Amino acid sequence: MDESKDKMKTIETWLKNHDSVYQAAIRHAFIQSIREGTVDFSSFKRWLGQDYIFVRRFVPFVASVLQKACKESDDESDMEVILAGMASLNDEIDWFKKEAAKWDVELPAIAPQKTNQHYCRFLESLMQPDIDYTVAITAFWAIEAVYQLSFAHCLEADAKTASEFRQACERWGNEGFGLYCDSLRKIANRCLSKASDDVLVKTEAMLLRVLELEVEFWNMSEGRIN
Repeated sequence: MDESKDKMKTIETWLKNHDSVYQAAIRHAFIQSIREGTVDFSSFKRWLGQDYIFVRRFVPFVASVLQKACKESDDESDMEVILAGMASLNDEIDWFKKEAAKWDVELPAIAPQKTNQHYCRFLESLMQPDIDYTVAITAFWAIEAVYQLSFAHCLEADAKTASEFRQACERWGNEGFGLYCDSLRKIANRCLSKASDDVLVKTEAMLLRVLELEVEFWNMSEGRIN
């Protein structure tokens, strides 16, 4: 096999190596309950409020990735891809507000639970100047991809997703967002193909931690941990 082509599949190799936690993140019981039409309304409302808080913390993280791309990327098109993602976050925050009103969730009154606080602190650690662009862009892809793959699962032909939840699923599970995540993955794999061994080790550890945090976030949504 061509070594250069093999290096362009670093993410895919890592996901195979960490398949158990990867599957736990994208096929979590919370997502399965939405897909099967059995999700508890209180769990969905808990997820809604906590994810709204997370998205607001996610905005400065994406801004930091954009800044790193401008300084460190060897391809100027990276900036355009990341910028498109930033632009969509404004609509996402607006969607959360409208959805919260529909479900009678008082967003200003919600405090971040411990799991959410841990995840947000992790995001802040990735915003530090000493974090390599390769690490940051891979984290960006991973966070977005977990949602895309999870909610797309709820839109499959045999899914029993109730109409009340389809809008949420379509927000992240749609084909357009899937193509966007593919663009981020290609950028991350390109960067990884040129990264030093030290950066590769740090990026793989970061990816594993993102997957673990995603699982913990779903657990929190179900009320299993706070």
